[in-house]
Amino acid sequence: MTSDTVITLNLDGKKIILLGTAHISSRSAEEAGLIIRSENPGLVCVELDKKRYEALTQKDNWENLDIIKVIREGRGFLLLANLVLAGFQRRLGNETGARPGEEMKAAIEAADELNIPYKLCDRDLQITLRRAWESCGFWSKCKLLASLFSSAFTNEKFDSGEIENLKQQSELDGMMAELSGYLPSVKKTLIDERDEYLAAKIWEGVREKEVNCAVAVVGAGHIAGLAARLEECSKQSAPVSVDELEKIPPKSWIGRALPWAVPVLILGLIALGFAHAGINAGLDSIVRWLLWNGSLAAAGAALALGHPFAIIAAFVGAPIGTLSPIISVGFFAGIAQALARRPRVADAVSLSADAASLKGVYKNRITRALLVFFLSGIGGAIGNFISIPVLTRVLF
Repeated sequence: MTSDTVITLNLDGKKIILLGTAHISSRSAEEAGLIIRSENPGLVCVELDKKRYEALTQKDNWENLDIIKVIREGRGFLLLANLVLAGFQRRLGNETGARPGEEMKAAIEAADELNIPYKLCDRDLQITLRRAWESCGFWSKCKLLASLFSSAFTNEKFDSGEIENLKQQSELDGMMAELSGYLPSVKKTLIDERDEYLAAKIWEGVREKEVNCAVAVVGAGHIAGLAARLEECSKQSAPVSVDELEKIPPKSWIGRALPWAVPVLILGLIALGFAHAGINAGLDSIVRWLLWNGSLAAAGAALALGHPFAIIAAFVGAPIGTLSPIISVGFFAGIAQALARRPRVADAVSLSADAASLKGVYKNRITRALLVFFLSGIGGAIGNFISIPVLTRVLF
């Protein structure tokens, strides 16, 4: 059985059927159940990790989310990115009448119905996001952020026919080529590494269960790479290790030095102002930096429609966050917003749905706090970069 979205491999006497799906396609869900029931394999593998499996098979449970703890631990951006991506898929699913991940759920239900064991084969999403983020340089991070939020909140509509076209190899080849040119490091993390990870886990399951036939339900974008990786796995006598793919890469020396370099540079310029241009110039340097840094951080909080206390906290806290390599610039604003407008149970219950639209992000108190944290941090960072040449000019 071979087509654009179904590939059958015969490796070392094992039959592995790869079903490529669109994650928001009702037709994909039907195909997954049909193939599993017709083949009756010894193992079903799905492109899910434990957390996404729980989110898919259980009711969304955000009631215990402590947004202040999330911001305090520095996980605010990752949570916001995760929610935006989930909301984007949910919005597309609403347009096509299919819940995101429905084909994975259909595959698991078919396996349960036939008493077939199933295996969760994907890498933890948080690890993937963190590896993708750490793999980017400064400009790639900017491009990734722009791409993420522009695609998430676009008003473009998709119908079910366009979603089905995403499963065709010609469409996917063009998308992958575009992603490779636009953000090659992100494409490597999101696609290539996960091809390797999925293949290792699928082959591990086939060997452990000692089955002759397995069905793997994965996104269509992984089909070609996964087939090649599985062939490589079948030629190795020892189990394929994925330990390296589960590690968060250490920051480059630039990434480690930057949190220290910015405050050292700013304090150095202010000190030079006092030493070489006099007390008045030194005080002028301090005032200029405080105004640029604090004002733009406050502007970011205001853009997020933050509470007045959060805007004040952004102005006052941004200089403290700038001079501390440990505390982020948006830390105080995000905490102030969460305290001034404490999230309600209703916000937790509707979190996934609200993250699907810009209006919902602003309405929900949880995502509003994250947005205040994020935009005030961006504003403060811009203020720092603007203030550096301003402080330099004060010296002369």
